[in-house]
Amino acid sequence: MPTVYYIRHGQTEWNALGRLQGVQDIPLNEIGREQAAHAGEVLTGLLKSDGHSASSIDFVSSPLGRTRQTMDLVRTALGISLTGYATDDRLREIGYGRWEGSTLAQMQAKYPDLFARRQADKWTVAPPEGETYVSVQARMTEWYEDLKADTVAVAHGGTARALMVALGCLPPDKAADLSIEQGGVYVFKDRQLSGYYS
Repeated sequence: MPTVYYIRHGQTEWNALGRLQGVQDIPLNEIGREQAAHAGEVLTGLLKSDGHSASSIDFVSSPLGRTRQTMDLVRTALGISLTGYATDDRLREIGYGRWEGSTLAQMQAKYPDLFARRQADKWTVAPPEGETYVSVQARMTEWYEDLKADTVAVAHGGTARALMVALGCLPPDKAADLSIEQGGVYVFKDRQLSGYYS
């Protein structure tokens, strides 16, 4: 089973304001750029301890701009070319539909019944015109099953939660509310999950 070194993109202004981004292309802010560079430093140590060469392991990113910016800063920290990685649309963030750009308080005020149902069951209840975590889990399962080797992936909080469930690391109710840190590296290895931040 391939090991995945998983990095969530660095902070954006919408992250800082508590707005759901989904598939909106919001760039990193200054804190986010610092977090991405730090994740690259953490990854440097992890790859070295696992006997990997940064120039020979596979790298893949979500196609969204904030993840590609993060990938560039990670690869800069590793001292390797910025162009040597793939993108995969299956790694894109969960789509929040009409909720994108809104805060939790705004969504609760505008869609009180649906908001309450989704709070009770985030895995199967979708925002208006958005995705369920069940569908994200399906694409993350497919993505993982297509991996041929140990891989560094830069993606999103929602896809991290879905991968945790797909690999049996956490049940859906635990993963749905888990905070996915920025600036660290999550390692999925042998269906176990470890987080590294320094």
